[in-house]
Amino acid sequence: MHYVCPACNSENKLDLTFPVKEYVCKICSHLVDVTTNDHTRPLKVPTENVVLEIGQKGIIEGIEYTVTAIIVRKYGSNIFWREYYLKDSKGEDVFLSESDGHWVFLVPMHPDDFKSKSSKLSTYAGRTYRWYENSQCSIHAAAGFFDEKLDFSIATYKEYVNGTRMISQEKTGKRTQYFYGTHIPKYKVKKAFNIANMPYYTGIGIVQPYYVNIRDAVNIFCVAALLICLLQLYVYITRTNETVFEQSISFTDVKDKEMISKSFTLSGGSAPLKVNVFSEVDNSWANVQLSLVNENTNEIVYTSKDIEQYHGYEDGESWSEGSQSEEFNLCGVGSGKYHFLISAEKEGGLPAFSGLQSPDSKVMISRDRSGILDVNDVYKAQTTTFEDGKALEKDTSEIGRLVKASFGTSKIDSLINTEGLRLTTDIISGNNDVKIKATWLPVSFWNFGFILFIMIILFVVMLIGRHYFNVNKWKNSSNSPYSVS
Repeated sequence: MHYVCPACNSENKLDLTFPVKEYVCKICSHLVDVTTNDHTRPLKVPTENVVLEIGQKGIIEGIEYTVTAIIVRKYGSNIFWREYYLKDSKGEDVFLSESDGHWVFLVPMHPDDFKSKSSKLSTYAGRTYRWYENSQCSIHAAAGFFDEKLDFSIATYKEYVNGTRMISQEKTGKRTQYFYGTHIPKYKVKKAFNIANMPYYTGIGIVQPYYVNIRDAVNIFCVAALLICLLQLYVYITRTNETVFEQSISFTDVKDKEMISKSFTLSGGSAPLKVNVFSEVDNSWANVQLSLVNENTNEIVYTSKDIEQYHGYEDGESWSEGSQSEEFNLCGVGSGKYHFLISAEKEGGLPAFSGLQSPDSKVMISRDRSGILDVNDVYKAQTTTFEDGKALEKDTSEIGRLVKASFGTSKIDSLINTEGLRLTTDIISGNNDVKIKATWLPVSFWNFGFILFIMIILFVVMLIGRHYFNVNKWKNSSNSPYSVS
């Protein structure tokens, strides 16, 4: 259609499929009556936060609409919202309302479909809507083409809300109109009309949905919990406790060095590896350092465990603390080939002894807890000190040769360790080894329970969050269903 403004003689063109009664000149902003071709009044131009233009086209829910008019309404002295008039190819009306960055998609509805249940509640299409608030507003600015004459008198809006839906009742003079509105995300509006910049959000919109869809979240949690249950059940029924490593380790074999255990293979899903360490400590302590080495990835998990047991008698009563056995888990051990690196020590070091005599009675050997050896040449009454059995075994001096000849073996270190255990009277040093047992367990229910617990906590947090979200949504209403303390 083609209109020439009688005020400024400028042309106003738009491809319209409906009869126009009034339009606002795009040049001089006068409101023009099409029937009389008279300009009635100048109007303010909609500018602030207006993101659509007259004639702009967009597709919403598969239907193409054209923006035919824009009205900015004013409530009080400084509250504004924008209404965009849209028409489809058949001339049917819909509206986009934007306030503080929140968008509502509205369509006209028949007033007989909206039934009042009480002063605060009404129903529409089987849903109950609660009266939110009344507001009086006026037209602040306008642009575009109108199929009805604009009414500049005070309009009264009465809004009813149900979640993300609303019913808006508009009274202007003797005329009453009803509109059914639903929340529409701003990204849909942006995509529909290819808008570069959108108004920022402030506050909570009257029909804004909660940030999380509770029903969808519950469905996702239930499906996830079911899958976890099935997986847990499968792993549990296909796995039993399996002892993968068991060995007694002599403290003398791992003194100041690490022992590499035999390899073992784990098959199946990740599970805890339970390790039990035992040593006959008695008023003493022992320490075990254990490294689990994955031979496929070279990843190492290190742990250290103290074994302590003490007891005594004090003030007429006996007491004890500690244990000769300790147990711990290496969590989340996956399938693969593994071995242990083991080192250990105990209080008192090596077993101390004295009186180890050679068969020919030419040599006498003793050892203290630190491993120092005193070798006595009986015939010469001379004593030579060595730092340990290995040093004596490697010694090529006269005393070294005498020891090997007198005991009839070159393996002096092994001989001393073996005979030393027989001769020792040292209670503490009598604890000679540590027993290590590793058992691969079925998958622990702890992780499963922890995940379910987190899901429940998240669900409760979402419910609490939704409650406070709705409280804030209704805080500007005098008919809030939420008590205000």
